[in-house]
Amino acid sequence: MAPRSEFSPQTQSVLAALSGRPSEWHHGYAVARETGLKSGSLYPILIRLADRGLLEAEWQDEPVPGRPRRHLYRLTAAGRAAAEAVRADAVPADAVPGRRTPRRSLRPVAGNS
Repeated sequence: MAPRSEFSPQTQSVLAALSGRPSEWHHGYAVARETGLKSGSLYPILIRLADRGLLEAEWQDEPVPGRPRRHLYRLTAAGRAAAEAVRADAVPADAVPGRRTPRRSLRPVAGNS
């Protein structure tokens, strides 16, 4: 059995989303759109990653007029290393025990009886 990753699949998806452009600042809404995570899952993950020193978090300097300031996030050097380790440990879906693979057609190919 493969060793259990230190990160949940949801956290891995956040790390992957942020590692696409690791030196740029990302706001939570963009990360939510990319990962498909709801805010109730995403923001606790972002907070935990920041607490562990894997993310930097800061308030937006110049908010858009009429909108509240947003928190921005980007990976630290340790966060980039963690994201790279997660990517290196990724296992193809068909290699996971118990995971079903799509069924192939059992029809004979024409001319092969």
